[in-house]
Amino acid sequence: MNSKPQECFVYVQLPGTFETVTAGRYQLESQDGVPMGRFVYGRSYRENAKAVPLDPFELPIVPRTFETVKMRGIFGALRDASPDSWGRSVIEKQQMRTDLSEIDYLLHSPEDRAGALSFGLHVNPPEPARRFNRVLQLEVLMREADRYIRDAAPADNADAAVAEQVAALVNPGTSLGGARPKNVVEDDAGLWVAKFPHPEDRWNNPRVEGAMLALARECELHVAQSRVELVAGRDALLVKRFDREKGDRGYLRHRMVSGLTVLGTEDSHRARERWSYALLADELKRWSRRPDDDLRELFRRMVFSALVSNTDDHPRNHALIAPGQSFELSPAYDITPTPHVSVERRDLAMTIGKFGRYANRANLVSSAGAFRLGEEEAATLFDAMAATVKDRWYATFRREGVAEKDCEAVSRSFVYAGLFLNPNDVSPVA
Repeated sequence: MNSKPQECFVYVQLPGTFETVTAGRYQLESQDGVPMGRFVYGRSYRENAKAVPLDPFELPIVPRTFETVKMRGIFGALRDASPDSWGRSVIEKQQMRTDLSEIDYLLHSPEDRAGALSFGLHVNPPEPARRFNRVLQLEVLMREADRYIRDAAPADNADAAVAEQVAALVNPGTSLGGARPKNVVEDDAGLWVAKFPHPEDRWNNPRVEGAMLALARECELHVAQSRVELVAGRDALLVKRFDREKGDRGYLRHRMVSGLTVLGTEDSHRARERWSYALLADELKRWSRRPDDDLRELFRRMVFSALVSNTDDHPRNHALIAPGQSFELSPAYDITPTPHVSVERRDLAMTIGKFGRYANRANLVSSAGAFRLGEEEAATLFDAMAATVKDRWYATFRREGVAEKDCEAVSRSFVYAGLFLNPNDVSPVA
C-alpha cells in the first residue's frame, strides 16, 4: 500500500553571498512499506550561474529526478541538515509525536542547522533568521535542557522570557554533537554550539571534552575553536561554528556533508562495512580541493583517536565543508576519551587497517598508502604524537580546568599498552 507523498522545497544559501534561493523539491512517500525519496532541481536553479550541487556525486545539477530508498528515503546531503538525536527528541516532545517522518524533522528543525540548506513549504525561501540565543542566556537554556532530560513540565511561574527560551529549544541547533543536550548561542565573535552537562555524566564532560580539543591542538590537528563557560555553578562547552562566517549583513553559510554522506552509508551498525578510514581517504581524493593536506590530517586524526581511546569516531563525527565552490575537511570536533578496562585491545568505530578496527600502531601504519604516506613516515608521525599525548595530556587537562578526580577517571584512555603489541598475538574482538 502506498502512502500520500509528503514534500518540501529545499533552499540553499549560495557560496560567498547572503542570497538564499530555491534549489529544488524533495518528496517522500511509502511504497509497499518502503520509504522512497525523490529530489529534482528547479529549472531556475539549474540555469543559475552561481548554483552549486547539494552533493556533487549523488545529486549533480542535471534535469532529472533522483530517487533513493536508502536511509528511509532521505538523501545524504539532506540528512546532514536534519537534527541529530538530541534535536529530534526535543522536536518530538514539542510536537507530542514519535511517528515523525524525515520531512517532518526537516520542517521543524531550525534555521541555524548545519550547512547551507533550509526547507519549507513554499516555493520561495523565507527571510533568513537573524535572532539567536545569546551567550548571556546560557543559564536559562541549561535549565530548560535539564527540564527536557527529566521530561518535566515548565514551572508554573515561568515568565514570558523563560517561555520564549522554552520555545527556542525547538531550535535544537546543528547536527553536530550527537545526543548531548545543547543549543546554538551567539556572541560578538559569531555562533557557537553550547554543549551542556548531562545528569548521567561520569565526569565534568564539558571540561574534559574541551581539554581533549586542546590536546588535539597540541598534536597539531586542525580543531574547532572552543572555550568553557561557567554557568550557574556548572560548566558548558562552547564550540565555534565552522560552517558559519560572520559578515556585515549576517552569516555566510557553508555547505557541509558528513562522513556518512561522503562514504555513501548509514549510521546503523548494519552498514558498518563502509565505516572505514581507508575508504574515507579514497573519497577525499575526489571530494577535497586539497586532498594531500586533508589526507595527512585525516591520518593524524585517526592516530589521535587511537592514542586517546576516542572510540566514538564514527562517520558522523567527520565532516567536509565548502566555504566556496569546493569541499575540504572540516576542523575536528566531538573528541572524547573512553577509559576502557582492556589493556590489550581497543577498537575504534571505523576500520583502520589490515587488522580491522584495532587501535594499534602496526595496524595504523599498515594503511599509510591510503593516505599517500610511506610506512616510515606514518610510523614517525605516530611516534611523535604518542610522545606528545603521553607527556602532555595531564598538564593540558589541568591547565584547561579539569579536576584531579576527573583526570584520574579518564587516565586509562591515553596511550594504552595495546597500541604497541603485535596484532598477530592479540585475539580479535568477537
